[in-house]
Amino acid sequence: MKVFWGLGRLLTLLFWLVVLVNLLMPFVHPLHLLVNLAGALLLAVHLLELLLFRAQFRGRPAPGRDRLRVLLFGIFHVQTLPTAPEASHA
Repeated sequence: MKVFWGLGRLLTLLFWLVVLVNLLMPFVHPLHLLVNLAGALLLAVHLLELLLFRAQFRGRPAPGRDRLRVLLFGIFHVQTLPTAPEASHA
């Protein structure tokens, strides 16, 4: 499973690199709009993940760094965070 999360991080990082290159040197006409749209949608999803998983950042040694990594990698970083022990319902 670690290979899957690592590959997902790598592909996400490559996608952000493509978006950055597209911002600096726009691709051909229809493609640059689609890359910008996909980048904006992915950023919106990662911001939503920040809101949904904000409780997991409490008590971490560097919560700001974890938030930045979630913005960059999304769920691929959230899955590597340790989960809090669940309460017993006995």
